[in-house]
Amino acid sequence: MVLRRMALLLSALAALSLTAPLTASATPGYCGIDWGSGDKSAMLTTTAELTNLRAGRQDCFDRLVFDFRGPVDGYAVSYVPEVTEDPTGNPVPLRGGAKLLVRVDAPAYDQHGNLTYHPANRAELLDVTGYQTFRQVAWAGSFEGQTHVGLGVRARLPFRVFTLPNRVVVDVAHLW
Repeated sequence: MVLRRMALLLSALAALSLTAPLTASATPGYCGIDWGSGDKSAMLTTTAELTNLRAGRQDCFDRLVFDFRGPVDGYAVSYVPEVTEDPTGNPVPLRGGAKLLVRVDAPAYDQHGNLTYHPANRAELLDVTGYQTFRQVAWAGSFEGQTHVGLGVRARLPFRVFTLPNRVVVDVAHLW
């Protein structure tokens, strides 16, 4: 009886190991998205000053765009337990079930210290009311050539980051 149960258990485990990877890879992600939710970064090779932030809604994701005076390609984006302001370390309150810290390797000021990006409301950089994924975009500082923004999202969802001429783009999927 014990041998029979062991044989059945081994048979079931063997069947699972053969079908599980097949099932996982055969199921495409939401809208074909395969981005994942792990940290994303790119090394700095060029930099310019931040001039604007924009957001947009797409069919499968919400988009945050950083506009610069010239080419910028360095960034780091990751889910964090709490977004803090650079350089003070003060918490930046964000609505949503998850928080993304977006760092772009570019200042929001020029070589003379003059601001090149003027947020009217540091807690609400953009109006994302009605967005499916975004809940809040908040200022987290610009210090020593880096600018930090907190992005409150509905949940920990897949995201991607890429650069275009004079832009860094962050897309966060609506679903998995």
